[in-house]
Amino acid sequence: MKYKYIGKTGLRVTDICLGTMTFGTTTSKEEAFEILDMAYERGINFYDTAEIYPVPPTSNLGGLTEEIVGQWLKTKARDSIILATKVAGAASGWFVPPTRHGLTAIDAFHIKRAIEGSLKRLQTDYIDLYQMHWPDSIVPIEESLKAFDALICEGKVRYIGTSNDSAYGLTKANETSKRLGISRFESIQNNFSLLNPRFLDELSTVCKKEQISLLPYSPIGGGVLSGKYNGNFFPEGARFSIYMQNKSKRVQAMADRFVNDKTKAATTKYMQIAKKLDISPVTLAVAWSKQHDFVASTIIGARKKEQLADSFAALDLELSHEVLEEIKAVQKDILYPMG
Repeated sequence: MKYKYIGKTGLRVTDICLGTMTFGTTTSKEEAFEILDMAYERGINFYDTAEIYPVPPTSNLGGLTEEIVGQWLKTKARDSIILATKVAGAASGWFVPPTRHGLTAIDAFHIKRAIEGSLKRLQTDYIDLYQMHWPDSIVPIEESLKAFDALICEGKVRYIGTSNDSAYGLTKANETSKRLGISRFESIQNNFSLLNPRFLDELSTVCKKEQISLLPYSPIGGGVLSGKYNGNFFPEGARFSIYMQNKSKRVQAMADRFVNDKTKAATTKYMQIAKKLDISPVTLAVAWSKQHDFVASTIIGARKKEQLADSFAALDLELSHEVLEEIKAVQKDILYPMG
């Protein structure tokens, strides 16, 4: 098992992290426990959740995933696990979360309320990595960072990170922490995959220069890179098949972003590369993600335990220079499939 450190922290994590966003909806509690146990037994020490999970977020289910993870956590030695969770992003952002009656903000009040709820549901007295789920366009970053820093001083949180942020946002936050002499974001959790390599444009430079780690989510493009959407129909029970039936325009738009003509065309090419290597396209996608020097740990997910094998196969795989060049050629031929 290979380990990396997150940012400039003492968090020594496996280069694959288990995400949990389906636990409580498409993944039952019993199945979730089996998935968590399989990851733990394989040597995975890093687990990621959020107060708004499971997805799609709803007011009646929010926090259920943390409760499931918390119940499982009691069956393991707490110090053997690096646990990450997130405070819901601001209602001023890209959508209004159903958390705290749609009034969320990344201010001192909401950060304090969120951590209290997460600690209770997770049945622990500290979080290893506490992340802002997405930025707040209204509340000054100074207030947000001071509130996060207070949690570290109280011993409730070890380190902090951000998610779904921009190069400007990460740089602004980093420089603000320096100016105030307080804790900084040690990580950024953004969408990054063979189908969405935009992180390479600007954010990767910030991460490398400032020693901030990327924790990529959706490395297999929400399941698209498995090839299951490349048929003439949406597979029954699949994530984006379900999303297309959702009444929310935002959820439908997400499905369109992940599953479109360009993503399916690119996936066909990646499937061909994987076939030559005699590996699953999922294994190829996860291996590519974790092979970047600014990535500390790639977040995988599974609705069913059978889906873990192909991702775990990437743990011991290093792609050759020739394969990486083939991948670059695909990305040059089909620019930004996810927009």
